[in-house]
Amino acid sequence: MHINFKLLISGVLLSLSQQAFAQVNIFTCEPEYAALAEELAPDARIYSATTAMQDPHLVQARPSLIAKMRQADLVVCAGAELEIGWLPMLQMKAANAQVRSTDKGLFFAAEHVDTLDKMANVDRSMGDVHSLGNPHLHFSPERMLLIAKALTKKLVQLDAEQTEAYQQRLQSFSKRWQAASSKWQEVASQLKGMKVIAYHSSFRYLFDFVSIEQVADLEPKPGLPPTSTHLASLLKRAKQGDISAIVVASYQDLRGANWLAEKSSLPVIVLPLSVGGNEQSSDLFSLYDNVLDLLIQEYNAQKLLAL
Repeated sequence: MHINFKLLISGVLLSLSQQAFAQVNIFTCEPEYAALAEELAPDARIYSATTAMQDPHLVQARPSLIAKMRQADLVVCAGAELEIGWLPMLQMKAANAQVRSTDKGLFFAAEHVDTLDKMANVDRSMGDVHSLGNPHLHFSPERMLLIAKALTKKLVQLDAEQTEAYQQRLQSFSKRWQAASSKWQEVASQLKGMKVIAYHSSFRYLFDFVSIEQVADLEPKPGLPPTSTHLASLLKRAKQGDISAIVVASYQDLRGANWLAEKSSLPVIVLPLSVGGNEQSSDLFSLYDNVLDLLIQEYNAQKLLAL
């Protein structure tokens, strides 16, 4: 039987390359960073501690999460204190020294970009605020590209044998991301000047990117559910007539938004906070596409009603 040794050797090398990738265990705190890791290290074993249908501030240190972190070579999180209520406990129980320090296998996205809304002085009376800035930064195309570059450096640090492969993945992602960003920028121009009431500051970077103004928050203070008094004040604000919609994330409680919508006749737009927040948002690219589509559809509908 004739054997093509060149093909055989190529197959063995490819298999070894894939095994090397697969040896890297990546634990991510949020699905957007699992999606980014899949772009940069597609053959690694990647696990997300949360889904887009969960509040990333509130996570239980379950035995399954402890086991996954114990096996991790790299932990990737948003940072800026988003996970402060649960990550330290998880790290302690996992007892994995590799992922306790950013010098080794711990990566905080917020440490590699400038965050919005940093606060010099914070106390508990202000609610669930983040002194290091808003941590929901994955809706900033520019920042996500910087994070991708920083994460690639971390992957190379931990898995130097695959340096060329990681760099090629980054180059491919960067090219596609920049092309998509130009398209998103053009599409987003339709939303400039839109005013909304939103729940929490979950979409702070999205609104900054597309020039939407969040004029009020459904929360009386960050982390606190809407109260009847606060909703009454929002209804008064809504009656000024310049607000287009009420925006909530896919995991957030709709009761306050629905009450306000009924009283004010404003639509409620439920946006996926991250990858997997609805059927259309299967990766980072489709997440942006879908969020912009949902906003534009409602904004155009409101403009038609105003004619």
